[in-house]
Amino acid sequence: MAEVKIKDFADVVGIPVDRLLVRLSEAGLTHSDAEEGINDEDKAQLLSHLRHIHGKGDAKDAGAPAKKITLRRKSVSELKVSTPSGRNAPVRQKTVTVEVRKKRTYIGRAADDPGTTEPQLDGAEELERMEVAKRELQEQAKHRQQQLDEQLRAEQEERAKAEERRRLEEAAAKAAESEAKAKVEAEAPSKEGEAKQLPTDEAPQTAAIDLAPVVDLEAERRKADRASKKHEKVSKPERRELHVATEKSGRRRKKPKLRGALKPSPTKHAFEKPTAPIVRDVIIPETITVGELAQRMSVKAPEVIKVMMNLGSMATINQVIDQDTAVVVVEEMGHRATLHKEDALEQEVLRAETEDRVLLPRSPVVTVMGHVDHGKTSLLDHIRRAKVAAAEAGGITQHIGAYVVDTPKGSITFLDTPGHAAFTAMRARGAQATDLVVLVVAADDGVMPQTVEAVQHAKAAEVPIVVAVNKIDRPDAEPDRVRQELSHHNVIPEAWGGENIFAHVSALTGEGIDELLDAILLQTEVLELAAPVDGPASGIVIESRLDKGRGPVASILVQSGCLKKGDILLAGQEFGRVRGLFDQNGASIEEAGPSVPVEVLGLSNPPNAGDEAIVVPDERKVREIALLRQDKYREVHLARQRSSALEDVFDQMSEGEVSTLNLVVKADVQGSVEALREALTKLSTDEVRVKIVASATGGISETDVNLAIASNAIIIGFNVRADGGARRLIESEGVGLHYFSVIYDVIDAVKQSLTGMLAPEVREEIIGIAEVRDVFRSRSYGAIAGCMVIEGSVRRKNPIRVLRDNVVIYEGELESLRRFKEDAAEVKAGMECGIGVKNYNDVKQGDQIEVFDKVQIKRTL
Repeated sequence: MAEVKIKDFADVVGIPVDRLLVRLSEAGLTHSDAEEGINDEDKAQLLSHLRHIHGKGDAKDAGAPAKKITLRRKSVSELKVSTPSGRNAPVRQKTVTVEVRKKRTYIGRAADDPGTTEPQLDGAEELERMEVAKRELQEQAKHRQQQLDEQLRAEQEERAKAEERRRLEEAAAKAAESEAKAKVEAEAPSKEGEAKQLPTDEAPQTAAIDLAPVVDLEAERRKADRASKKHEKVSKPERRELHVATEKSGRRRKKPKLRGALKPSPTKHAFEKPTAPIVRDVIIPETITVGELAQRMSVKAPEVIKVMMNLGSMATINQVIDQDTAVVVVEEMGHRATLHKEDALEQEVLRAETEDRVLLPRSPVVTVMGHVDHGKTSLLDHIRRAKVAAAEAGGITQHIGAYVVDTPKGSITFLDTPGHAAFTAMRARGAQATDLVVLVVAADDGVMPQTVEAVQHAKAAEVPIVVAVNKIDRPDAEPDRVRQELSHHNVIPEAWGGENIFAHVSALTGEGIDELLDAILLQTEVLELAAPVDGPASGIVIESRLDKGRGPVASILVQSGCLKKGDILLAGQEFGRVRGLFDQNGASIEEAGPSVPVEVLGLSNPPNAGDEAIVVPDERKVREIALLRQDKYREVHLARQRSSALEDVFDQMSEGEVSTLNLVVKADVQGSVEALREALTKLSTDEVRVKIVASATGGISETDVNLAIASNAIIIGFNVRADGGARRLIESEGVGLHYFSVIYDVIDAVKQSLTGMLAPEVREEIIGIAEVRDVFRSRSYGAIAGCMVIEGSVRRKNPIRVLRDNVVIYEGELESLRRFKEDAAEVKAGMECGIGVKNYNDVKQGDQIEVFDKVQIKRTL
């Protein structure tokens, strides 16, 4: 007898193993383990017992086979029906429960009937038989579909072969016709002096006919297969010119001779892939964008960007790079770089001006520098009243800011305190406007921070320093203290073995003025100053302005040559013909030599202070140089803006995205500067901080404004004001400037700015809690939680959290909120509602749905 394990028999019957063991025990069998075997007799005994308990037989029929088994199934579903409640009342949905009952009877065979199978228990074998029949039907359908696909493929191949044979027959006929026609034309006599020419549309046909016999049949067959699949029409062979590599013309060409077997005619494409890299000569200007550089090397811009990244430079396709960087990139990519100097024309002009010119001695140019309130202006006023001619009223001092002092030993040109701003700007532009620096130090005050700054600027420009110890008439004057303090900054008096001349003067009484002038002339003798007197003039722009009556006015210090009326002058980016010259007294003059300050009329626009001014005889060259300088300035300005913006981003990333408020602080005295620095720095926190870019005493100059522009800072003026040049620059560039006279107002204003930079604090407020009482399943909405609002109110648009045992298991938002099958925007405490959680269907009875709101609170320091 064949035995089967109880667990396998349970799988065949389709009931749990535990339930089958219970039935075996009730039938009187001793099986208690799922691994035990069960034979046919045990199965018959089990079947007899089941028939007995279901009323289908008694104990005497235990060995008889089952005749029939009846199975009954019941399924319940819901159906929604629209039921109007009145004429004008809205239509409501009513849910109707539908119960479907099914009954199926299975009749068994007799025991002696051939093919008798085991009795069926609960219809399990019948279900298995149905599954087998279903799989057989699927296999038959799949096999039939494969047969249909193979038949369709065979038909397509047959059509392709027929089309191929037709094309070859047509090509052979055309070839025979062409050969016959060519033979007739060759035998016919040609007329003398007349060239016979075929129509232009026959040449491509002839070329295609000559190549038709040697066409690759396999390639043509593959093309025919693709054409048949796409249901496209095959073009005629006489229009095919894919293999024609020779030049197409209207004249008949001789048929190529084939040696031995058929050989394909040349079908070489006109383009050949280079076997070696192409090295190009790339012309690089002073500034160039990454995209333009890639175009000149005939490569894609991402390749250039990749090379720059490997070299450690981050760039974009529109970023402007300098000439040196472009040369490195070009050489890295295997090309040759050729430098293009945009100032070649300027160098040519300057070289032509300096050739074969005689140098003669000239007057020195002196700049007076020093700390605030140390007497610079008073000293210059005393020198001017004592040494300048009587016509100084309305003279050059008020308009140009420079004047000439005549002494028995020679003349001296003073720049009327241009300050550190003009001095630094001139030095940054490479112009050497000053031959000597007079450092004014108050004997009663000593060396101050701005005095140290003046010493640093003079040493950086490699200009000699003559120290004028002012206010020597004061009772508390200490000249030895001044010498001692300056010696710490490498300004050593001659009496101590140094190189610097010290002169004791008093701007109030005039004491020591002549000695100071003699010391200046003595120092200039050592310098041996000389300049060409004849030839085209060159100089430097001291300052410029726009006069309503006269137009652009430029104050120029002539350094070499002779400036005359009618000369074509180039000053920085501006140019024009000199229409008027005015000397230090405001009188009109015809020419000006070296070391003479003059006012010039006739330029196109006011130039910048520190720009170089030269006379060029060719007006066309002047215009070209001016336009080149304007373009270069524009490109450099844009490149600096992009570079500074990128640096600011990297700084913020490196600082952990800490917001920074940059400040430039200027005050009247050093004590106020130190107090402001300390008070403002203490306002910094972990999220925002105050950065003092620069702080000093004195008025606000153009240098301070330029520094604020470069560092994106705000200027704080404490009991000081901005000069004219700084105000114009502030208005044009839009720099923030604030004046204060009380230190507490400064602190409050900065604190308010920092408060605005703080990120608002986000707090969460729980506005309602709903408890899940039951969960309903819907095909359209998924799990719907029937809830009771126990606290606050539930709002539909607010975010929610699902809590289970006071632990957050999901955070999201509501998909639906209903009350009595109507959408609700808000449900208050003590009311029931239905809640659908968006993208979450695991809501269970006893869960809590917490509704909260995010509130932004403005922070303060």
